Amino acid sequence: MAQNVSLLTRIVASSVTVVTRAGKIIRDVMSKGELNIVDKGNNDLQTLADRSAQLCIVTSLRHQFPTISIIGEEDLSVCEVPFDWVDTEADPEILKLKLPPHLETVEAKDVCVWVDPLDGTAEYAQGLVEHVTILVGVAIGKRAVGGIIHQPYYKNSENGMLGRTLWGIEGVGVHGFKAVLPPEGKRIITTTRSHLDNTVQAALDAMLADDIIRVGGAGHKVVLLLEGKAHAYVFASKGCKRWDTCAPEAILHAAGGTLTDIHGATYSYDAETNRVNSGGVLATAPGQDHDWYISRIPHEVKRNF
Repeated sequence: MAQNVSLLTRIVASSVTVVTRAGKIIRDVMSKGELNIVDKGNNDLQTLADRSAQLCIVTSLRHQFPTISIIGEEDLSVCEVPFDWVDTEADPEILKLKLPPHLETVEAKDVCVWVDPLDGTAEYAQGLVEHVTILVGVAIGKRAVGGIIHQPYYKNSENGMLGRTLWGIEGVGVHGFKAVLPPEGKRIITTTRSHLDNTVQAALDAMLADDIIRVGGAGHKVVLLLEGKAHAYVFASKGCKRWDTCAPEAILHAAGGTLTDIHGATYSYDAETNRVNSGGVLATAPGQDHDWYISRIPHEVKRNF
């Protein structure tokens, strides 16, 4: 890999390649039917696919970028990684990109990569594989500036192949798909499928939605915003973590959308930050008035965060 290419470009180019390998691992685990599910508590599952995909992604990135911070969702003990899980290739087209000047000179000490190897584990375990995404977010300092979302079970209509990768970088835009604005004259909200409670419902009730789409995975919900299938993603709960939102936030921001907590504050993504998104999640599609959605969250809901 050309070392005169900026560090951020190389990380994104490598991540785009390795998530494809991780996606195949996830499909292989499912096809064998041995998920080896572990209950981590609080409606939080882990499968063999989560563990294997994270080993693939984190080992591959650490091999190439040993001095950056990498934080994965799963707490894994040191174990041997199959040689064919280590992918050190990089997308050649991404390597050609020119970044905004302030991102061209990024240093390793300022980089933190957040990895969710299988976002939507509960749905995966139930066979709802279209909800599943792999998330790799790249933060510089406190800001999410680059993101990769891979959908292992997305079926390409042209060739029938499985897998699609969306990615974006601040100041560069989004790639891997064509962003679509949501329909005018109605309001469609996407929210949690499996973590609904009275607080979440109160925030949803205040949105005056024409339709509510309940799906699994933060990555999947943000993809719905990017595809024009929903106007906002509303989740008034402390259930999300930084690895759930770093990649989606970066891609959404690169497309012209917004992701904050329910008060409108942005999250920090440096290596020392709290892992829990304690202020919930509010994301809006490109072209939407993010402040309007913030204003609709009831005060009694906001007081809980």
